[in-house]
Amino acid sequence: MTFTDWLLDIALISLVLLQLRDRVLSLHTLLLPAALVTWAGFRYLGAVPTAGNDLEFVGLAVAAGLALGTGAGVLTRVRRRHEDGRVVVRATYTAAALWVLGMAARLAFQLYVTHGGAPAVGRFSVEHHLDRASWTTAILLMAFAEVFSRTGVLWWRSLAVRRVPQGRIAAA
Repeated sequence: MTFTDWLLDIALISLVLLQLRDRVLSLHTLLLPAALVTWAGFRYLGAVPTAGNDLEFVGLAVAAGLALGTGAGVLTRVRRRHEDGRVVVRATYTAAALWVLGMAARLAFQLYVTHGGAPAVGRFSVEHHLDRASWTTAILLMAFAEVFSRTGVLWWRSLAVRRVPQGRIAAA
C-alpha cells in the first residue's frame, strides 16, 4: 500500500467522526466521499473480470456495500433546523459503525494481503475459480456501492425533509 492509499482509506474512515455531530448537509458534505472513491476508481479500477466465479464474487461484494451504505444512510438523522430551515444530518452510532465496518474491513484486507496473507488469498482464489483482478474490482465496487448508496439515501431523505413547510418545523 502506498502512502496515498493509506490517506484515502483513513480519510474515508475519518469522515464518519465528523458526522457524529450535527452538520449542515451541503453539496460538499454530500459529495466528498463520492469524490474520494471516484478518484480511487480512476486510479485502480480496470476491466471487470468475468471468468470463473468472478462476477458472482464481485456481485456479493457490491451487495454488501449496498447493504452497509443504505443502512448507514437510513440510520443517519436528517432534519431541518428550526432557526434557518437548513437540512442538518447526524450519524447515529449504528450508522457510524456500519460505515466504519465497510471501510475498515477493506483496509484490514489490504493490510492482510500486503503483510503475508497473499498466499492464502491466492489459494482461496484457485479453489473458488477467482481471477486475481477480481479482488481489486470487488473491493473498489463495494466501496462505490457503500458510498453512493449512502449518498443517495441521504440526498433522498433531505428532499423529503425540505418539502415540509417552514411553519410546520417551528410547530414540531
